[in-house]
Amino acid sequence: MSADIATGSGPLPAHTGNGGGFANLRIVTQPLLHLSVGIWIFAGGFVFIEPSPYELMFLLVLPLALIARVGLHRGTLNLFNLMAFFTPFALIAAFQSTYLSPTEALIYVCVTIFLLFTSYFLSNYVADAPYERMRIIMRAYTITAVISALIGLLAYLQLMPRSDLFLLYGRAKSMFQDPNVFGPFLVLPAMFALQKVLLGKKSSAILPALVFGILFLGVFASFSRAAWGNFVLASILVFCLCFLIEAGARQKVRMMILALAGAAILATSIVGLLTIPSVSRLFEDRTSVTQTYDGGETGRFGRQGYAFDLALQHPWGLGPSEFRYLRIKEEPHNTYVNVLHAYGWGGGLAYWVLVVLTLRRGFGTLVKRSPNRLLMIPLISTYFPLAIEAGIVDTDHWRHYFLIVGLIWGVSAGYKRLSKEQTEPEMALI
Repeated sequence: MSADIATGSGPLPAHTGNGGGFANLRIVTQPLLHLSVGIWIFAGGFVFIEPSPYELMFLLVLPLALIARVGLHRGTLNLFNLMAFFTPFALIAAFQSTYLSPTEALIYVCVTIFLLFTSYFLSNYVADAPYERMRIIMRAYTITAVISALIGLLAYLQLMPRSDLFLLYGRAKSMFQDPNVFGPFLVLPAMFALQKVLLGKKSSAILPALVFGILFLGVFASFSRAAWGNFVLASILVFCLCFLIEAGARQKVRMMILALAGAAILATSIVGLLTIPSVSRLFEDRTSVTQTYDGGETGRFGRQGYAFDLALQHPWGLGPSEFRYLRIKEEPHNTYVNVLHAYGWGGGLAYWVLVVLTLRRGFGTLVKRSPNRLLMIPLISTYFPLAIEAGIVDTDHWRHYFLIVGLIWGVSAGYKRLSKEQTEPEMALI
């Protein structure tokens, strides 16, 4: 592997001609591309129907990206290779289905391939200009996350009409189909807000602190234990990484004070919510270690062993969603096992390698001194808990999971590309 490929230090060679009218069209198209990407990311907070606005908006983004000639970078090549390796195995596995029709199985597999492709697109889009492109993406993501959190929180507290539309089993799901997806969706923008509170100027910390608080309450209202763990672990990682590799001596003192004050405020908020009887009862139920859903041979953890044994017997896979029709009428809720069922050994291996390489690229970028390292800290701090969470929930169709994967690959591929605005550390914060 060449040094360029290993480090992702430049775009792949492309034809460069005068272009004439096409060159002018490209210049005109670029602002439209950035606007459409922002709308596309914003649409990621409204996925209560299938296909969602997120998928439909990408149909506009892709042709604009082709006209604007988004670069293809050496640093993202392995992401494309993984997608190419994954696809044939996943398509073969779709035809192993017994209970789903071939059309339903193919749709499931094609959704996964589509999400992998969005990761590849985002990685190249971001690598062209990491700071500018991440600013577009994270502003849109933060706005839609705050709206989603407020809807979920207000619905949970019965402070808005038709609250039941945004709840599931008494838990906030906002504009999502499942609270267990809604909660983790809020984590990434919360981590960017937290980093700005920790490292930014005092005068610019109020709005990020407010964003962080709203998203925290949204995650709490989802009553997703995995989302709670994701949020807490990601926050600890952001704090530790900022403290160890970015903060100066004065900033470290300020960070310690902020950590204590912030923890006290968040704890007070939780205590306040727990004074509401319905909140207290649901919290007690969700934190109970004796939940029947988790225990026993057919519980969440008991069925994972059976699911893995079953996967070893079917190298071409079982087909998507077949496990629920067998001995145990429930999904295994372990992505690392589910990918073996849904995509066969080959597709499962590609997914496992994707996780390992994404973690490697994320943490590897942190050891390189660059203002773009500030882009990576919240990304890898969010993704690492997500990779752990995948062991207890199914994340292979989470749109924001593949978004984060693409952003990590994009920032790592373009970490040397700096904006003039990043000459001052404060300007490097999103």
